[in-house]
Amino acid sequence: MAAKETKQRGRPRSFDRETALEQAIRSFWEHGYEATSISDLTRTMGISAPSLYAAFGDKRALFDEVVAGYRRLYGGFISRAVAEEPTARRGVERALREAAAEYTLPGHPRGCLVISAGLNTAPASAEVAESLREMRLANVREFERAIVVDIACGGLPATTDAAALAHYLGAVVQGMSQQARDGADRSTLEAIAELAMTAWPKTEEKEGEGEGARMADGP
Repeated sequence: MAAKETKQRGRPRSFDRETALEQAIRSFWEHGYEATSISDLTRTMGISAPSLYAAFGDKRALFDEVVAGYRRLYGGFISRAVAEEPTARRGVERALREAAAEYTLPGHPRGCLVISAGLNTAPASAEVAESLREMRLANVREFERAIVVDIACGGLPATTDAAALAHYLGAVVQGMSQQARDGADRSTLEAIAELAMTAWPKTEEKEGEGEGARMADGP
């Protein structure tokens, strides 16, 4: 009797949780939230539906964990670039350059999960779409805060519309993600990033600087 109870108690899990989660990330990344069914997930993750529910909860709970894992493993480059670079311009340049690389990384679904996974969601999935929208807007707000700092420091003209510039950058990032999903390669996205930076506001030349430079150069 005791042996039977011991056998029933503490049954070991028959799969590696982190590996299964990585497969779930890929599935949602490639197909989006709405189009990814429980049967798709169990097939991709290599586990049964009862095992999925026991380990991760329902589809929504699993997706929340997937998004957290995606942001930790693949999607945090924008925040790092903006936080680590000394100016907004350098942070944005780095973020767009890294987006071109990350969105076309071989061996992974293309584009950004946070940008694409919430497309075409049903009304019942409105909370999922809103959660992803808030994450995208968080990147826009990070851009805006860095831009405001540069304006205050004189690195950008005082007339710069920080909110408009930040939303423009958000549109560029989202466009690069969709272009990657449509098949654009890294060099194409890098060219888009370079063109996007031509819209960056330029500080006015200080009075006398241009004349001094011309005099130094000679006639």
